[in-house]
Amino acid sequence: MVKSKSNDKNNLVGPNLFSRDENGLLKNVEYPFNEDGSVNWRGLVKEEHLFPNKSWFQMRGKDTPRSIEGLADHQLLIKLGGIKELAKLRGFSDVTYEVVKCEEDHVAVICKIKFLPNYETFGEPVVFQDMANATLNNTSSFATKFLETIACNRAFVRCVRNFLHVHIVGDDEIDKSDSSQPAAKPTKKGNPLSPTSLLQNKAKEVLGCDSFSDFKKNHIQTWWHSQIEGIYQSQNIKSASNWEDLTAKETRIILGLIN
Repeated sequence: MVKSKSNDKNNLVGPNLFSRDENGLLKNVEYPFNEDGSVNWRGLVKEEHLFPNKSWFQMRGKDTPRSIEGLADHQLLIKLGGIKELAKLRGFSDVTYEVVKCEEDHVAVICKIKFLPNYETFGEPVVFQDMANATLNNTSSFATKFLETIACNRAFVRCVRNFLHVHIVGDDEIDKSDSSQPAAKPTKKGNPLSPTSLLQNKAKEVLGCDSFSDFKKNHIQTWWHSQIEGIYQSQNIKSASNWEDLTAKETRIILGLIN
């Protein structure tokens, strides 16, 4: 009788490598340190996440270098992927966003991150937050259609790099608008987008629903009858006949499902 090969897998390899020591540092990472003993988080940014800040050189009438060799931090930009990697290395448990302004031409967002405790914070978790915005005048191309997303990315980048004292501007923070063109004018200046309007736009853009009846029939009812635990259900949806019948709380939940 031939014995079959064992299919046992060692699922502890990853967790053991990714575990943290008593100082809150990852055991599989060799950290650079500053003279005062704190972690040099800038030193953990990989070169693949950095590139020359083209606008810095253009403003001074200089050619943009082909590589980052020899460039100072203020002459560089860091990609969103590099910031995400730094946040992962530092360790965090919660990320929340608060939209403090949402208009057709201007969105402002606060990003709040709860970082895990380490020796730099005396063994205590720390909550740090920062704000960023996205407007028709500091974005360009397709980005003008996704101001909420751009503002969230910018706020996340600012929150992580400012907390970790990384003095390289994030690529998402850069104003990519064409300064030679006149500033864009909003179609309805100062007209804030309500949660209901946001839901209508999302339903149309993401799900292709032009009417509430279509959205209710093809999506709300599907979620209602789904057996997956945690899928949205609401008694109010039975009597709702238009977007305005949904409460603000219900609208936010549905927006989360669509996203």
